[in-house]
Amino acid sequence: MATLVNVYRKNQRNLLFLCLDILIVSFVLYATFELLFSTITSYAALESSEMLMMVGIKIISFSLVGTVLKIHRIDWRYASVHEMKQVAIALLSSDLVLYAYNQFHFGAGLGMIIAVQGLLAFNLILFTRFLARNHVFDVFKPHSNHPGRKALIIGAGDSGQLIVRELKEHRTTVLCVVGLLDDNPHLQSLYVHGVPVLGVTDDLERIIQEHGIEVVILAIPSLSYARRLALLKRIEKTGAESHALPMISELATGKVSISEIREVKIEDLLGREPVQLDISGISSHVEGATVLVTGAGGSIGSELCRQLIKFAPAEMILLGHGENSIYLIERELRELGTDTVLYPVIGDVQDEARLEEVFRMYKPDIVYHAAAHKHVPLMEDNPLEAVKNNIYGTKHMVDVAARHKVNRFIMISTDKAVNPTNVMGSTKRIAEMVVQEKARVSDTIFAVVRFGNVLGSRGSVVPLFKEQILRGGPVTVTDPEMTRYFMTIPEASRLVIQASVLARGGEVFVLDMGDPVKIIDLAKKMIELSGFTTDQIGIEVTGIRPGEKLYEELLAESELGPEANVFPKIFVGRTRSFKTVSSVLHLIETFRDDRDALMYLLLFIANSDDLDRDVERLFTHGVKRMRPHIAASRLADGN
Repeated sequence: MATLVNVYRKNQRNLLFLCLDILIVSFVLYATFELLFSTITSYAALESSEMLMMVGIKIISFSLVGTVLKIHRIDWRYASVHEMKQVAIALLSSDLVLYAYNQFHFGAGLGMIIAVQGLLAFNLILFTRFLARNHVFDVFKPHSNHPGRKALIIGAGDSGQLIVRELKEHRTTVLCVVGLLDDNPHLQSLYVHGVPVLGVTDDLERIIQEHGIEVVILAIPSLSYARRLALLKRIEKTGAESHALPMISELATGKVSISEIREVKIEDLLGREPVQLDISGISSHVEGATVLVTGAGGSIGSELCRQLIKFAPAEMILLGHGENSIYLIERELRELGTDTVLYPVIGDVQDEARLEEVFRMYKPDIVYHAAAHKHVPLMEDNPLEAVKNNIYGTKHMVDVAARHKVNRFIMISTDKAVNPTNVMGSTKRIAEMVVQEKARVSDTIFAVVRFGNVLGSRGSVVPLFKEQILRGGPVTVTDPEMTRYFMTIPEASRLVIQASVLARGGEVFVLDMGDPVKIIDLAKKMIELSGFTTDQIGIEVTGIRPGEKLYEELLAESELGPEANVFPKIFVGRTRSFKTVSSVLHLIETFRDDRDALMYLLLFIANSDDLDRDVERLFTHGVKRMRPHIAASRLADGN
């Protein structure tokens, strides 16, 4: 009994049904005897007390049997013939008890009377459930004035009608189904749960325009992949939002994968748990400070801003070359309601005069240098731009930061700077050297953070694969054996912030990124998590692009010292020694207008085991005579 009371307390709807059922069986019993059979002599003189006794017996027996059968704990939204049978058993049982009582009390058969009142009670109880299930009672409730976005459902079969019914039963204000489309000619002009079938799929664009449809739901599980993709593309062209929702029946029969109903998460592609760094000591460095982030509109730069603002810096300067990306990150940060003062600044790291102006105006305490050209094939085609942005841009930043006595300067580098086989990696390694050299002679703490590929960043394989899967494939992979280290954008930004606390000057920090991942395995996993198979979305091997390596290292063997691990998941590399980088910059200036010589020079310098000796040889013999030796260095990584 306590359980039953608790159920009714939690579900007032079922309590209402119980009270309504008691009222129905009482009224029907009384009305049957008093109105229909009052002329029969044996019952005309029936006393009120005897009538009340019969009503009491009926109520008690019906309630007890109903409790055993749990008819008042049924969710009538999903009731079927089985639940109707339970109600019939409870009524029949109570009628048998009533029949036995009357036989004993009156000594005469009452089968006709009890049968009539039992059928009446059964039909009235089912009628109340029908009204409730179809929300007839809801007309007495206040409704929202916002019916929701206009929706169109493609498919008037089982899946389509389930969606319509669910939306109607839940009375959602999110979507308002205007109509359905179906190619079955027998369904045209019919209504499904009160919603009209407006036409066939050939009428899609016209109906969307005529009815102002905002959302289109594709609900035909038997549709072929090619046909489904064609419909989704047509919907996309209209500007309406599209959804393809698998039903429970589809999932149960294995027609679709459960992964089809969720977005591919970056963490699912990582192959390991994301690294959670201990950043408890960061507040003392960042809180109340003036922080400048270059490349603040990029993938890494913008995430750095999101992470840094949690530590309440007094001011944050968002420096970037692209006005739209800077505007977007500034607006996002302002919507957080933070007390940090934000300064969006448009500027180029190649413009030293502009940097001087920014540092003089805002006086930053900490600088995170994320601005760089990172696209490997593009930098192979534009080596001078890589030099100007990655090397000279970094040098300008370093020089200005040192002149203005910035407390800390952290440069973001890449694993492609290790034994580089491309222009981008070579320019990043030389930029690292610029930072390391300045760390020797400046009171500012200069350090470098080096990490691998970032999942989800602009230019990474993840957005490319997503786009290719959306188009129906194929997904392009350069080589089946190509591997890369991967990390998430939040991991990368936390590493940078943590390194700014650990830095003492001149270090190259590296994150332990676990095991490298094969690019082809990443492609297969993305296809599967998107709800397809490699038979539906093919994989095409295109061949290694200029400057690419089959595998990459975070540190060269000579860079790993015996005490490299300075923090959980963070290492400090011992990079190749050099006296000065100024002679390297002089050589670059000498050959900046000779594209081939410049590319060879960058690779040779970045891969040199004895930089000072090799630079001297270059000055002595000239770059052209050294080209065979430089070309050989492209194969030094073993690819």
